[in-house]
Amino acid sequence: MPLDQLTDEEIESEEGKEMSFLDHLEELRWHIIRAVGSIFVFALIAFVYIEDIFRIVIMGPKNPDFWTYRMMCKLSDLSGYKDLCVTKLNFELQALGVSDQFTMALTSSAIIGLCFAFPYAFWELWRFIKPGLRNVEKEAARGAVFFVSLLFLLGLFFGYFIVSPLAINFLANYQITPEIKNQFDITSYIGILVTLSLGCALIFQMPMIAYVLSKVGVLTPKFMREYRKHAWIVILVVAGIITPSPDIYSQVLVALPLAMLYEVSIIVSGRIEKARLKAQRELMNS
Repeated sequence: MPLDQLTDEEIESEEGKEMSFLDHLEELRWHIIRAVGSIFVFALIAFVYIEDIFRIVIMGPKNPDFWTYRMMCKLSDLSGYKDLCVTKLNFELQALGVSDQFTMALTSSAIIGLCFAFPYAFWELWRFIKPGLRNVEKEAARGAVFFVSLLFLLGLFFGYFIVSPLAINFLANYQITPEIKNQFDITSYIGILVTLSLGCALIFQMPMIAYVLSKVGVLTPKFMREYRKHAWIVILVVAGIITPSPDIYSQVLVALPLAMLYEVSIIVSGRIEKARLKAQRELMNS
């Protein structure tokens, strides 16, 4: 029986026993079922409102009045760089297959369900992992669900509002010759939008990855500071890849948050090292 269906006394009794391999599998199965169930519920809600979601959310970055493009025009007025303002997106979307629109509705609903249910789904998996940790590790990992979820959502919004519009704008207005019209398949458009948005959501987990690697002793702030210049070069390359526009402003808009994440990761790693050294000194003095 899952732990959340037991009384407090039964939970303490269960936790005091060593669970067998099959018991662990059974516990993991229930956590996965609840995590997948939450994704399914949000996906079902998204499918019910899929028309509004497509019109407002998914098709948003293809319209010149999208929030990002309006901000770019304001930035253009301030900087005097007129090419930064987006007034037209020169492409049309079309569904080539008979079932493409229905397939996209299902796929989009599933992805939106995953995005909305991610905090709860991660919490369910964390509930399975946490009992196997030592008390020191539990204390060190306090707030993991909150910070992982927060970074995921920040990265998702960054990818949707910054990276995706920049990439779509460049690809939509790029033409080898005016004789070739840009008519994109809807699956290709959604693929770019999803890849860039979820990709940024994963990249924004950099501080948490640095936290985990620092806790196990693999990563140190000294190492990260020593290779800071190399990391910045990699960040600029990544920014150039995910924003194919040759415009330097677009690359800077993407590179700066990534560089800030790297600096935050150094701070996180530094705090972990200080805590480890303090614990070692206390152990030696005792």
